[in-house]
Amino acid sequence: MPILQVENLTVAIQSKIIFENVSFEIQKGRQYAIVGPSGSGKTALLHCLAGQSFYKGSIRAKPGVSIVLVEQQHHFKNLSNTSSFYYQQRFNSMDAGDAMTVHEYLNDLDSSSMGNEFFELLGIDKLLPKPLIQLSNGENKRVQLIRALTQSPDILLLDNPFLGLDIAARDSLNKILQSIIKKGITIILITGAQLIPGIITDVIELKEKSSRLINRALFMADNSIQLEIEKIDKSLLDELVNNEDGSFDYAIKMKNVHVQYYENVILDKINWEVKKGERWSLSGPNGAGKSTLLSLINADNPQAYANEIYLFDKRRGRGESIWDIKRKIGYVSPELHLFFDSSNTVFNVVASGLFDTIGLFRVVNEEQTTTITKWMKLLQVDHFSNQLLKNLSLGKQRLVLLARALVKDPPLLLLDEPSQGLDEEQAQLLKNLIEQICEHSNKTLIYVTHLKEEIPSCVTKFIQLENGRVVKS
Repeated sequence: MPILQVENLTVAIQSKIIFENVSFEIQKGRQYAIVGPSGSGKTALLHCLAGQSFYKGSIRAKPGVSIVLVEQQHHFKNLSNTSSFYYQQRFNSMDAGDAMTVHEYLNDLDSSSMGNEFFELLGIDKLLPKPLIQLSNGENKRVQLIRALTQSPDILLLDNPFLGLDIAARDSLNKILQSIIKKGITIILITGAQLIPGIITDVIELKEKSSRLINRALFMADNSIQLEIEKIDKSLLDELVNNEDGSFDYAIKMKNVHVQYYENVILDKINWEVKKGERWSLSGPNGAGKSTLLSLINADNPQAYANEIYLFDKRRGRGESIWDIKRKIGYVSPELHLFFDSSNTVFNVVASGLFDTIGLFRVVNEEQTTTITKWMKLLQVDHFSNQLLKNLSLGKQRLVLLARALVKDPPLLLLDEPSQGLDEEQAQLLKNLIEQICEHSNKTLIYVTHLKEEIPSCVTKFIQLENGRVVKS
């Protein structure tokens, strides 16, 4: 007998059908991956299985079966019992103090519950004093996983658990999932079609007008899994990208940069120079200090004033405003996505990039409207112009935020894991686009990823952080 049976499941959001007539059975002792292109309804399906969304059809679980969902993005409340965080808050010591620590967040857990067996394996003890808002992606996922395990689930639903994890963290998560399976827990997770972990036995594939449940080995051998990438419109790109990228010699200079929160040293003795037109890969394990380093460049971190940092040949704190800096930088990151106001339309989100605001508070003129529309077309999100950002799939949301970063054609691009959340075709589209932009202009690029295959071919320089220090440059 199956422990979970799904029959003719149909989900619609605002009268638009996300998927329809999806049917499959979940058997105990088998492990499942949900795959499909961006927008096919993978996350919506997990929400249905967890009882968090409306649907038509039937979902029947065996009596007594407990189902727990671990979301891809974690939203939490602060000590003031509100969830009104803003992106820069994680870098402001006083404001970040309103966020509860991991210890406070997990304080209500039953010490005798099954999940605590994984505390050491997940490295939770080391995270206990950290504020939730300052956790890296990988650290946040470990905290959410331990909380889910304490609920003793029979079926554990994981929305893209490997997203944003470094190689070591991915290996560690694989071992953790193997240990979870040994406890008799059934795992259903969302992942990319080319990144299905070894623990998976079966694949639930969602497509635009069909779905299927197939053995993993047969799925991987299926020759129909091919990438069909639309080519970049080079003539349109030529219209949008300026070859004159500002009068400066160095985009970034850092001398003995040190960042510390209370007793926690985040960056220590960072010396780094980025000349105009250079393309860099910034890498390092989760929690190494990459996001903090980028926050110093993007004028989001007040500790920049306590350090010797030069941006576009000018030392920080010598009269320039944060807006003077931001107008020269195109920035996208998982954290910005997490804190972005998703109640804006796609057009307004892209347009806000012209003014470096989280939302559109100005009227755009005809020329700006044309530029915004062209960037949306280049990134293939123009069809969603009037839709709310929150009603798009996470992959399409990422493309919209990338268009926001590019819309003002800045001389410096800070792209922090830009492929995170994209399906295979979207990720390849992004990579091709960045390579074309660099080929057509003298853009300076800082590109962050944990996967070498995602690094664009235009990148020729590399810097690696570990425990807040440069280990390779």
